[in-house]
Amino acid sequence: MMLARWSIDAKFGHKPNVVNSLSHWFKDIGSQIGWHKGKYRIITGSVGALESQIISEITIENLAELNNSWNKLGDIEAHASWSKELEPHIVSGTQKWEIFRIVE
Repeated sequence: MMLARWSIDAKFGHKPNVVNSLSHWFKDIGSQIGWHKGKYRIITGSVGALESQIISEITIENLAELNNSWNKLGDIEAHASWSKELEPHIVSGTQKWEIFRIVE
């Protein structure tokens, strides 16, 4: 089991917009690639972390599952539109993926 973590920083004062947009993304777009409630969570920076940081954590079986999900995203036009709508609210260049192994 693995954890895929995607993080991005919101511009000052835009964090609620980014969190709301990401929540809608999971409901409308993420669900199309199998990322349903219970498979993901959204967390934000609080104490000892950047308050502007918004993180999505998705539980996956392996890297092949993640790769398949990313390939499916490329075929969803709404994903490209969402990205363009999100852009004014984020700090450019802060998005990144990190992959962790879950120790059971």
